[in-house]
Amino acid sequence: METKPQAGRALYQGTRKGLKLMVAALGLTCASLAWSHGDVTPQAVDTTGLPELGKDWRAENPYRGNTTAIKIGTSAYNQNCARCHGIEAISGGIAPDLRKIDNDCATMKDAPKKAACAKEIDDYFLTTVRHGRTRNGAVYMPPFEGTMNQEAIWSIKSYLETRREKPF
Repeated sequence: METKPQAGRALYQGTRKGLKLMVAALGLTCASLAWSHGDVTPQAVDTTGLPELGKDWRAENPYRGNTTAIKIGTSAYNQNCARCHGIEAISGGIAPDLRKIDNDCATMKDAPKKAACAKEIDDYFLTTVRHGRTRNGAVYMPPFEGTMNQEAIWSIKSYLETRREKPF
């Protein structure tokens, strides 16, 4: 009869040990996923091949649909944005899902309203990327002005427009 409690204790200790190993493995998995989202240090973007936009910031995306801008924007996004916003702009929940940023505009039927909506979203995007987002003293997104020029920022926006979540 004395072997049953000892067997139970051994099973309990084995289960605890297994649980600890599973928790450790889960922690390592989560850490590797976070690291796989890209470099956290803002990276300069080579915008060779894009028309220069000058010093004055454009109010609307001048590269919308430009294949060179989309290619540059893809690389720039992966270097600077994927860490928080997810690979291929598919958020893992850390930051907003950027595939949804202009879905409402893209699905509008009325052309003037669609254009006004796109301009408003472009302004929101540009302001956010240039100046970052801070709430209650906590930085939720760092500012990229000074690290990226407007050619780089608009190329990222052009890339994101190709990643839109398809409307239902």
